Amino acid sequence: MTNTFDTDVLICGAGAAGLSLALDLARRGVNFRLIDKANAPFGGSRGKGIQPRTLEVFEDFGIVDRLAALGGRYPAQREYRPDGGHADEPMFAEAAATPGEPYGTPLMVMQGRTEQVLRERLAELGHSPRYGCVLQGVTQDAGGVAVSMVDAGSERFIRARYLIGADGGRSFVRQALGIGFPGKTLGVRAIVADLALSGLDRTIWHRFNDGDMTRQMALCPLAKTDLFQLQAPIPAEGETDLSVAGLQAFITARASEGVDIVVHDVSWASAYAMNARLADSYRTRHVFLVGDAAHIHPPTGGQGLNTSVQDAYNLGWKLAAVLACAPDALLDTYEAERRPIAAAMLGLSTGLLEAAKRGDMRRGREVQQLDLAYPTSSLAFEAPERRGGILAGDRAPDAPLTGAGGQPVRLFDLLKGPHWTLIGYETDHAAWAPRRGLRIHAVGSRGDLIDTHGHFHNAYGLGPGDWVLVRPDGYVGAIVSAEHPAALNDYLQTVGLREDV
Repeated sequence: MTNTFDTDVLICGAGAAGLSLALDLARRGVNFRLIDKANAPFGGSRGKGIQPRTLEVFEDFGIVDRLAALGGRYPAQREYRPDGGHADEPMFAEAAATPGEPYGTPLMVMQGRTEQVLRERLAELGHSPRYGCVLQGVTQDAGGVAVSMVDAGSERFIRARYLIGADGGRSFVRQALGIGFPGKTLGVRAIVADLALSGLDRTIWHRFNDGDMTRQMALCPLAKTDLFQLQAPIPAEGETDLSVAGLQAFITARASEGVDIVVHDVSWASAYAMNARLADSYRTRHVFLVGDAAHIHPPTGGQGLNTSVQDAYNLGWKLAAVLACAPDALLDTYEAERRPIAAAMLGLSTGLLEAAKRGDMRRGREVQQLDLAYPTSSLAFEAPERRGGILAGDRAPDAPLTGAGGQPVRLFDLLKGPHWTLIGYETDHAAWAPRRGLRIHAVGSRGDLIDTHGHFHNAYGLGPGDWVLVRPDGYVGAIVSAEHPAALNDYLQTVGLREDV
């Protein structure tokens, strides 16, 4: 193979994971292409919940308000009882926003709309997916990857430094590399459909026959639309009629007596078997897997889209850093950090599926993804080792501050963007020389920020002279005291943050 490249990164799959990675690379100025085998974007609901941690990611991308305008809060659930009565209860425990966690509850947005907003933001940065591109072959050598594809009926070849398989649970990229995808089929088939219907209150998520896997059914009003999402288990064998007439008969058979539902239109529908599978490897030389190509699981808990977006958020800055100057070993931390998260997520989703079978599913803080961390990562560094409070590898909390000029400032506003952020506590920010890709702040009487109400100190637990380094993906990379500047300097070199000359 030649060392001439058509692009640095080729992303195969323009779903939530591929779009998020493309957006992250675009704002970093990385040369990439984004392709998808479908002829048009997906427009259905499928994944509809955006968890609080993913809302923080989307705030960083500059799209959280756009998504909120297209979505809304989850409604309460109404469980219809066999005696003709019903009981209403919240879907999630109410959690108010706090100084450290600005998003307390998930946001409901149809997946098609989420991906639409990602595409719109990507277009603002001068990029768009190319549809109708079907991969045919993948070959690697020491320098990169060669891909053959059919594009608009013609065979094409593209050479890239890196190939990203974001092409779903049946990933061609994963199969072409021979990466194992062990796991199990969970013995549950289900339908999901977006319907226009009448006869139900749109302020309630309606649940029928909970605990009975032969008759269970849920109809959820999709926020800011005229549609309901139907979710229901179906027999393991046989065809399911997904037409208006077929779904009308299906719903009528499972609805409680006295509940008259009329289906007017089917916007999108799918029947599928639930699986829990995890790729043996997320990386093979120059090829990486993200999203459903790396992990698939039941939809219980609303983890899929969120985990996929955060895969991309973890990988994007690392690709950009290595393409610039950082050691290739930085890319190995992608699998080391994200694969254990996916393994735990599969366990959570499968456990919630078992609870749903019993009609006893409760979603708590564990689904919000705010407590996910990378404590054992090689990128988690402390000098000296800390015994409490926030630790290296933890999610970096938000905090309200006051700028030295007197204006209110959120810490997340300072972290927003593709850079690293180094923050000193009760020290002088001039202690560190400027470096490309690093922003330096100091909190305290000698700094540019004032911890007016003590929220920063409460969240980070730093002592005078301590420094906290926050990664581009909003996790704490390092915490060091004033006595360890050499150790922090070595860390910065490792991740490609070299001192400007």
